[in-house]
Amino acid sequence: MTGAGTGSYRFESNSGVYNELQCGSYAFMDADYGRIRDEDGQRIDQGEWENALFVLTSVMSRARPGQAVCDAGLKVLSLDSGLPVVHGRDDVAYVSASDEHGVIDDRHGVLRINEKLRLVPGHCDPTCNLHDWYVGVRNGQVEVVWPVSARGKSY
Repeated sequence: MTGAGTGSYRFESNSGVYNELQCGSYAFMDADYGRIRDEDGQRIDQGEWENALFVLTSVMSRARPGQAVCDAGLKVLSLDSGLPVVHGRDDVAYVSASDEHGVIDDRHGVLRINEKLRLVPGHCDPTCNLHDWYVGVRNGQVEVVWPVSARGKSY
């Protein structure tokens, strides 16, 4: 019997009903799944799983106090399951998007023009569909580049 998924694997694996689980998004661990809490109240992306899919963005404007603008908006991130999370930062937060830009709450003014941020997409599947390539990075070095082979296919 097959079923369940990333969000319910803990419950379903202990249910005795399934002998195969259909978890898939755990490989990337997007922000939406990361918001799920384990039995101890910890985010599951800060426990047994880690984020592995990021959109690299640059700060391009600080025109307003307490706010920064980055070059990652709706054309590179799917927001259907919520906003992305700025990885490794609790001092700034991605708060809204237009087609090509994202607004980042930077109330302490810590971000600088051209600073690079890694965004954990709110929903990995439709975000991947917006890109032509996965760029695999290990220890700060590009190790592999894989095409998103179904990108743009409509038949």
